[in-house]
Amino acid sequence: FIPPVRCISSLKVPWRRDAALDASIDRDRRFHQASRLVREVLLSPGRRLLLRYLSKRRQRIRLPVHVATFLRRYPTLLSVSPPPDPVASPSPQLASFLEFASRLQATHSPLLASRLAKLLMMSSTRALPVAKIAAAKRVFGLPDDFLVSLVPRHPDLFRLVGVPGPDASGDAFLELTSWDDRLAKSAIELRADREADVVGIRPRPNFTVKLPKGFYLKKEMREWVRDWLELPYVSPYADTFGLHPASPEAEKRLIGVLHEVLSLSVERRMAVPIIGKFCDEFRLSNAFSNAFTRHPGIFYVSLKGGIKTVILREAYDENGELVDRDPMIELKERFVAIMDEGHKKYLEELRRRNEMLQKERANAIHRGAKVDTNIEEGDMEGSEEDEVYDYAQVESEGREPL
Repeated sequence: FIPPVRCISSLKVPWRRDAALDASIDRDRRFHQASRLVREVLLSPGRRLLLRYLSKRRQRIRLPVHVATFLRRYPTLLSVSPPPDPVASPSPQLASFLEFASRLQATHSPLLASRLAKLLMMSSTRALPVAKIAAAKRVFGLPDDFLVSLVPRHPDLFRLVGVPGPDASGDAFLELTSWDDRLAKSAIELRADREADVVGIRPRPNFTVKLPKGFYLKKEMREWVRDWLELPYVSPYADTFGLHPASPEAEKRLIGVLHEVLSLSVERRMAVPIIGKFCDEFRLSNAFSNAFTRHPGIFYVSLKGGIKTVILREAYDENGELVDRDPMIELKERFVAIMDEGHKKYLEELRRRNEMLQKERANAIHRGAKVDTNIEEGDMEGSEEDEVYDYAQVESEGREPL
C-alpha cells in the first residue's frame, strides 16, 4: 500500500543558512579567483599575455585587487617578465601542474567517459549540445579539450555531430552511440548494491535525508516527506514520458535527476544556473530550483559569492568537509598547494620587510630623524607601505591576508 501524497505546490519550506556548507564555498574563493586568472593566460596564443592586457580583464575575472597585486601575493602561479612590457606566462610550478593534470585525466579516462555517457543517457534525446557540455566541463572534471582527448577514444559511446568550432560555441551535438545497462545505474542504486554485498539483502533504493542540527520541519512537511519517501524510487535513466508533471512520481524523478547530476560532479555541488542550461534535455521545469528548498534534507542552496550553488548534503560532513571524494579532486588540491607555496613565500618576504622597516624606524627615532616609508616597486600597483600596514593589521587580528 502506497500512502497518498499531498499536493507538492502547496508545500513551503523556509530557507535556512548552513554556516558549515557556506564556509566550504568561502574557502574556495581564492582558488576560483586564481583559476580564472590563470585560464586567461592559458587560453592566450602561446600561453603568453601582456600584463597590461591581463590587467584590463580584472573585472571579468572578478578579482578583488589589481592583477599585479594578486600575482605578487601568489608568485608561483604565473611568471612575469621584466619591464618595459611585462608578459605573463605559466610558472615552472604551473607548467608541472598542467603535465600532472594531463596524466591524471588520461589515467581516469574510463571514469570521465562513463560520466559523460551518463549525462547523455539522462537526456531525453540521448544527446547534448557541445556548447552546454563545455560550459559545465570543469564541474564534471572533464578536460578542456575533451572533444579531442576523450571523445575520440570512445567511439563505442560517443558520436560528434556538426562542427563545434574552436571554442565549442557552434551548434554541434554529442550523441550517445550505444546504451550501456551497466552505466544506467544511479549513485543511489549503486549504493543499494554495495549494501547488498555487505549484508546480503538489497535495501530499497532511496534518498538519504540529512537535516542539519537545529533544523525542524513543520508537522505537515514531515508527514509529506515521510509519505514521499515511501514512493518507489524512479531512476533518472528510466523512461518516464508517461508521468504527469504534477504527480509525486514526477517529483521523485526530478529529485533523482538532480541528485544524480550532483553525484557526477567533482565536488558534489554546482551553480544552479549551470544546471539550468540542461532544462530542455533533462526535461526540467523552469521552476526546478524550487525542489532544492522543498527537500532541505537532501540539498542545500548557498547564496555565497553572489550566485546560487546547490550542494548535496550527504557528500559533506557536519564541518562542511567533502567526504565523498572524487578522484579528480586531486587537481584542485594540487593547484591550491601551488598557491599556498607562493603565498607562504610572499608572507615571509613581507615579514622580512616589515622587520627591516621597524628597525629603520627605531634607528631613526634614536637619531631623531624621519624615515620615508614609501617604497616604490616599479610598475606594480600600490606600495610596500600599504603591504606592511596590511600585514601588521591582519597579524594583530590573527588572520591571513588574501
